[in-house]
Amino acid sequence: MKPWPLLLPAGLSFTGLLLLLSMATAADAPGHPGRDLLTGPQVTLEATWVGLRRERQGVGILLLAGHADSQGIEGAGTSGAAVDRRGAKPMDPRMRDELFWNRKIRDAVVRQGQERALNISGYEPNALTILDENDPRTNWSVGRRHHDAGGYALEIHFDAYGPDGYGSGLIPSLRRAPSRIDESLALNFGRYPLQFRGGLGAPRRGISILEIGKLEGNLEARLRDPASQDAVIEALAHRIIEALEQGLNAPPPTLSSQLGGSGSDPRGKDHRTSPEDG
Repeated sequence: MKPWPLLLPAGLSFTGLLLLLSMATAADAPGHPGRDLLTGPQVTLEATWVGLRRERQGVGILLLAGHADSQGIEGAGTSGAAVDRRGAKPMDPRMRDELFWNRKIRDAVVRQGQERALNISGYEPNALTILDENDPRTNWSVGRRHHDAGGYALEIHFDAYGPDGYGSGLIPSLRRAPSRIDESLALNFGRYPLQFRGGLGAPRRGISILEIGKLEGNLEARLRDPASQDAVIEALAHRIIEALEQGLNAPPPTLSSQLGGSGSDPRGKDHRTSPEDG
């Protein structure tokens, strides 16, 4: 598997740099529990899992953009509130807005991680529509191979807007016990139940899913605004990298009790925001 080639973004203006610093601060320090100044509400479903497993030293981290291979078919991701509710033009007519932002965040996370000497890479299927979910080029196939080889795979998503979405949070892989990386991401973004929607296709293949936030409101507006877009992407990537590093280096968490139930999602499946089950 070849890492997806990544390019450095265009240089930020002085105003953009200041905005980046403020965004990074907001991303590092949520205003109050359950809601973040940048990413909005966190998921509130009951989830009692705790990530205890330590990843091996120098574990390879693979970043995937959710829905990268399912455009125009079921599981294409959300178009976002701006497009669906206000009639805005898609960021790229070839794809849903969620994939457009998933790719931007993936690339920024990989670039920042490599700058900080993490063993991290990204993958791009190079085909927006792959009908066979078991095709060796799909996110699921590549992520599963990476997981089975001992790596950590993380797929980036934005959640559906309105009542169909739950908010930011981490859905851990179901093929191994949750790791300290999963725990760190959950502490930073929120915690989905292990069996969210009965067990999604990506987690069943060893891929953890990170929902950045619902694609609406302040988050979507700042992403779409040319004056703040780069700063927001860099701030979100910074927050993810910080969580990954904390998870790699964290001491074992202290537990007051054993794990309880994993929680569930009473509303069933919604393929607009997460990969379909397979």
